[in-house]
Amino acid sequence: MPAPHGQPLNPAQAQRFKQALGLLQSGQRAQALSIAEALTQQAAQAIDAWQLLGMCLADDGRQAEANAAFERALALLPGNATVSRNYGISLARHGKALRAQDRLEAAEPVLRKALALSPEQASAWVDLGAVLRLLGRIDEALSAYRQAEELLRRRGVDAPELQDAINGVLADAGRTAEALAGARRLVARHPGHAPAHETLGNLLWENGATLAPGEDPLDALRAAARAQPDNRALQLAFVRMLVATKNADEAIALLTPLRRCEPGNAMLDWFAADALDTLQQHEQATPLYAAAARGELGVLPEFLNAHARHAFRTERFDLAARCAEKAVRLDPHNQEGWSHLGTAWRLAGDEREHWLFDYERLVGYVEIDPPPGFNDLPAFLHALAATLDAMHGATREPVNQSVRGGTQTAGQLFGRSDAVIDAAQAALSNAVETWLATMPVDPTHPFLSRRRREIRFAGSWSVKLRSSGHHSNHIHTKGWASSAFYVALPGSVLASDATSCAGWIQFGQPLESLGLDLPPRRLIQPRPGHLALFPSYMWHGTVPFDDPESRLTIAFDVQPKD
Repeated sequence: MPAPHGQPLNPAQAQRFKQALGLLQSGQRAQALSIAEALTQQAAQAIDAWQLLGMCLADDGRQAEANAAFERALALLPGNATVSRNYGISLARHGKALRAQDRLEAAEPVLRKALALSPEQASAWVDLGAVLRLLGRIDEALSAYRQAEELLRRRGVDAPELQDAINGVLADAGRTAEALAGARRLVARHPGHAPAHETLGNLLWENGATLAPGEDPLDALRAAARAQPDNRALQLAFVRMLVATKNADEAIALLTPLRRCEPGNAMLDWFAADALDTLQQHEQATPLYAAAARGELGVLPEFLNAHARHAFRTERFDLAARCAEKAVRLDPHNQEGWSHLGTAWRLAGDEREHWLFDYERLVGYVEIDPPPGFNDLPAFLHALAATLDAMHGATREPVNQSVRGGTQTAGQLFGRSDAVIDAAQAALSNAVETWLATMPVDPTHPFLSRRRREIRFAGSWSVKLRSSGHHSNHIHTKGWASSAFYVALPGSVLASDATSCAGWIQFGQPLESLGLDLPPRRLIQPRPGHLALFPSYMWHGTVPFDDPESRLTIAFDVQPKD
């Protein structure tokens, strides 16, 4: 890449430049960086020297310094296509890394600048789309994905992962019929692509009653799995769906020949153990969990939590405690691990349960202030209910969620281009930060040690429960603090009392399928405009209610903003 303008590199410097590029490409970044730094001193007006330095610094993870080097090169020759492309590639990699670290707000401007410099990067458009989707900016996410789609189309590339993401965004936007049609086309074009089949199955599960009446939501995935017995990803996707939809007996039938072909496969043993546990065949599951625990899965928090759940079901509470202790030692922010450890402490009569959960201090219940633009709280709640009602187009709850007898909105609720939802997000953010300000900081406590002045939303959605609906007891694995905000409540909930507790939120009663006879530690009667807040590792659920009116809420998870 010799410089066409400005001070050129002399022949010796050009040779060193080529040498540095070779070193960089072979992973010897320290030696390449040393050469680049020397070249910028010897030829301070050569754009090649500065862009080489930028590439080396970026590869070393020193992105701010890399940006400065690239900017110096562009100042020497504004608009140079080669420098712009390399700078854009550097920023795109950094944006991708920020996205992987869940630093979404930081990733967006980096990716946008990368694309401004080098707009032909399809992968950067995909990363930007993923970031925007997670931020709830659905229309912008779809636009970014479409840009990537067009770039790949021109190159003759058919990317099923991108098409699957587009179908997901369409579902998030409430364009469910389009998403379903897109998912059907994708599995027809790429019958071996497991994620596309899972998307189709989930769309049919939630929306099939209206969009595909009479169709079994698992039929397409079932047929694909049978037609492709050697497609391991597809087989396991079908197993996951079967277990999640309580078809564990069919999952066992599918797993039996797979395990026969691969005896000792710990992952397959884990899948089989989970299915057996779902069927309450705990004695048969026990040796499978034990065998899987002896291998590499024994240091995976997700497996340790599954093993702890089995230990609770079989009343081996010491084993549950050991699994949970190991999970939080490996991942101190593992919410499920803490919930299991606190439950084991409760069963043992250990006072640390109260230190961890502290149901009076760590469960907040506050009334929000009406947002600007609304005369009072009832007027705001009325507008918010109308907005949310229009988003509940599904006919049943999602797979693998706590909702029973109701619906949950797809994608992120907050971040959409809607003035009422934006107002709700701002009001709820203020309420959370005000509540957190009353909390002490305790460096030894898994919740209080992470308290900060500001928060960021890690997930947001709305739930609409029908008569007899409820939330099964659960925790939130992706949060630090979680919530329930009451938008509209049926008369039976408003009129309920401590005897019936119809529609109330309860804390401290573990997941029902664990089979533990433990009552809730605290119950709260919901009131419109009130917000319940609690650590994400705290068990919580709701009491069923009987009323023709619906129970409408917003829920969200937050993380501390560092």
